[in-house]
Amino acid sequence: MNDLSSLRADFPLLQRTVGGRPLVYLDSAATSQKPEQVIEAIADYYRTINANVHRGAYRLSEEATNAYEAARAKVATFIGASSPSEVVFTRGTTAGINHVAYGWGLNRLRQGDRIVLTVMEHHSNIVPWQLVARHTGAELAYLRLTEDYQVDLGDLDEVIDGRTKVVAVTGMSNVTGAIPPLPPIAAAARRVGAIVVVDGAQAVPHSPVDVATMDADFLAFSAHKMLGPTGIGALWGRRELLEEMEPAEGGGEMISDVGLYESRWAPVPHKFEAGTPPIAQAVGFGAAVDYLAKIGMPAVRDHEIAITRYALGRLAEIPDLRVYGPSDLAARGGAVSFTLGDIHAHDLATILDEEAGVAIRAGHHCAKPLMREMHVPSTARASFYVYTTEDDIDLLVTGLHRAREIFGLVG
Repeated sequence: MNDLSSLRADFPLLQRTVGGRPLVYLDSAATSQKPEQVIEAIADYYRTINANVHRGAYRLSEEATNAYEAARAKVATFIGASSPSEVVFTRGTTAGINHVAYGWGLNRLRQGDRIVLTVMEHHSNIVPWQLVARHTGAELAYLRLTEDYQVDLGDLDEVIDGRTKVVAVTGMSNVTGAIPPLPPIAAAARRVGAIVVVDGAQAVPHSPVDVATMDADFLAFSAHKMLGPTGIGALWGRRELLEEMEPAEGGGEMISDVGLYESRWAPVPHKFEAGTPPIAQAVGFGAAVDYLAKIGMPAVRDHEIAITRYALGRLAEIPDLRVYGPSDLAARGGAVSFTLGDIHAHDLATILDEEAGVAIRAGHHCAKPLMREMHVPSTARASFYVYTTEDDIDLLVTGLHRAREIFGLVG
């Protein structure tokens, strides 16, 4: 395994204790911890610049604008965009998908058109399309899953048919860690002229992403899942599609002119960024990208594969425990969902927190259709990142054995 354990010293929160025990943080799929470099970049912005962008004719505003646009350029380089103007700052993945759903879908979808999703999608990549379908008369269709929790490609051409105008798919499941086979899905979309929208909330933080080769039209992701601050994310789109789209929000900053009865939009990407943007968060986002780029995303992915292999091996030692996710490590990320006997996921999470200082997620993970597909009401989920160590996994396993004792599963 690529030994990234030395990075833990960069993360202040990982130094704290919970109930007198060292914190074991295994909920990075929900939000990642922040290194000191990101925290300091945000604090330094507020200490030394703190002015609005694009508007002021004074030095602080110019410096703020430069910092904000420099962050955009860093994000563009990180994902292989051909220009920073292809990157729109948003509030996060959810907002990015809503931008596409309302800015593109609401204005182009018609009665009888089809929007294709997968059963494993996060609610953020289902609900916006449900709303647009309701407004436009388009219909929703779903790609189902195989027994190994992967997208079933058997009926690909039947589901993605000539009526299909949008194919929206996650880059990595936040529940099972499954990485859908995007190339054949995108190829099927191309055959019928549909656009491809990728929810990159889990994919972008954990593996190398190059939009020039991934054959998508839009990619949305969040800073807070990749060591950055909350409240900001990015939407990448093909330039020609961004030019065609209407903005999903109106207000200040996103216009070139406003009359009493109509307005003209600012150039891409600014026409999508209404109001005062999250400037300090953008600076922090840029610092997070710098941090990950210094590690190298191939090393991040290698570490995740190795720590997931170790975790799956240790979890297999626990009687009554079932893991939900692909068995092929190359086709999955480091989100490991599981159940333990008949212990409710919330009870399991509480015991791990109180008895072992281990923080995991419990519930439906904003993926209720997938829970129904798996025939469970909820799961417990441990999820990993660059700061996760084998010691963390060992403490998780110790806590799970303790849960079995408490609930009388030990014979």
